[in-house]
Amino acid sequence: MKRKPVIGIALGSGSARGWAHIGVLRALAREGIEPAIISGCSIGAFVGAIAATGDLDKLGAWVEALGWQDVVGLMDMGLRGGLLKGDKLMAFFEREFVDRDFTALLHVFGCVATDLHSGHEVWLREGSVSEAVRASIALPGLMAPVWQDGRLLVDGGLVNPVPVSLARAMGADVVIAVELNSDVVGWAWRNRAPPPEPVEAASGWHRRLLSRLGRNGHNGDSDDEALPSLLSVMQSSISIMSVRIARSRLAGEPADVVVSPRLAQLGLMDFHRGAEAIAEGEAAVAAVLPAIHRALGR
Repeated sequence: MKRKPVIGIALGSGSARGWAHIGVLRALAREGIEPAIISGCSIGAFVGAIAATGDLDKLGAWVEALGWQDVVGLMDMGLRGGLLKGDKLMAFFEREFVDRDFTALLHVFGCVATDLHSGHEVWLREGSVSEAVRASIALPGLMAPVWQDGRLLVDGGLVNPVPVSLARAMGADVVIAVELNSDVVGWAWRNRAPPPEPVEAASGWHRRLLSRLGRNGHNGDSDDEALPSLLSVMQSSISIMSVRIARSRLAGEPADVVVSPRLAQLGLMDFHRGAEAIAEGEAAVAAVLPAIHRALGR
């Protein structure tokens, strides 16, 4: 009897766009496709870790109810290494989804980080899942890096934004990759008037931080030569880097199917627009479903 292929899924980086991973996994589950192996990078590591515990439905319900004020409540300003420390976010992760060892997960899981000193790609597959996820999501400039085993680790998107190679190394025969940034480059400049960020929901230093960061646009200045906001520059730069690296890695380490949700309308910090991202993830799976079935020999 022919052995069924081991299905792996590689969940890519993309900050708030990563809520689309929930929609992708939901849509696959409706088709009876449940990856046995999950690899993740950055927000893909966050969602992937929770999916590997079997708590995806709980995460989806929380994300769909998430408001901007809730997002602000998870921010904790850092003094060194990044604008945010990330302690509140990970405390929430551990409280709501229970930190556990990799060996206690329902599915095989691994995530990617980057060694800030050497530039090497680091695969995290042992010990505390929460600590591994915290390293993988440490987006330079936004969230402080973390020390682990003598290495200073930052976001894995710097080296492997869509970790197909890790999924294969963990034993996947067929890999479905989810790439979140395929339509992002240049979008902010083509669409200069996105809906305003609800800064009024914030208070104290949160309000000052959000006002300083701005949004996808140009701080309300209509002059074409005006300088963009800090967040807009960061977002566009990170998008260019991620797309370039992802295309290079996927060319050398191709997935069997690539799912590419259309997410350019979502900004770096639009975590409160989760329902929109999830819907885009579901739609993206529908578009490539015949290819997925072919890859699985169905």
